[in-house]
Amino acid sequence: MALTLYVATTNAGKLRDFATAAETHNIILCSVPDLLSLPPVEETADTFEGNARLKAEAYSLSLPDAYVLADDSGIEVDALNGAPGVRSARYAADAGMTDSPDANDNTDVWNNILLLTNLKSVPAFERIARYRCVLALAKNGHTLLTANGTLEGVILESPRGTGGFGYDPLLYLPEQGLTMAEIDGDLRHQLSHRGRAFRALLPELDRLS
Repeated sequence: MALTLYVATTNAGKLRDFATAAETHNIILCSVPDLLSLPPVEETADTFEGNARLKAEAYSLSLPDAYVLADDSGIEVDALNGAPGVRSARYAADAGMTDSPDANDNTDVWNNILLLTNLKSVPAFERIARYRCVLALAKNGHTLLTANGTLEGVILESPRGTGGFGYDPLLYLPEQGLTMAEIDGDLRHQLSHRGRAFRALLPELDRLS
């Protein structure tokens, strides 16, 4: 019998990452119904796991007896003691760098500018970084499983590539010789930290099904 997971995201890229990782397993992935109409969950935890648990538990209450999967992810830079970390999406906003109300959303641009500014004096060999994703699976308001996935790289001194989003133009993967913004779709999904976290979860999901 197939296992149905409701994923707490409307992000098509995230769903593809999970679907790619699950394609050889008997798992059906769906978005949480009417997710945008549900009250947003405040990500108040200071760890990726904490925020993933908060979201999974809250959204699972809207789907009694269903399995709900949520993630929290971001980039960690060793030279910055793990920052931006859980504040990755709000890194520049926390520093007061935001767009005017009538401007397009340049959040990714500001985040990248601030990261480069904060690493300006850091030599290339010390710019080690990674994408990290933590997944939490909950049912009826209780977390049942968690899993972690990472993708290691280094931060360049300037962006490269036009694909992806977030910090992708800055995260260089030495084994590939490319940034995440330069990698094509299929390989991106294979390398994805979200896909790796999902694959780490699969043995436990198989037992649930």
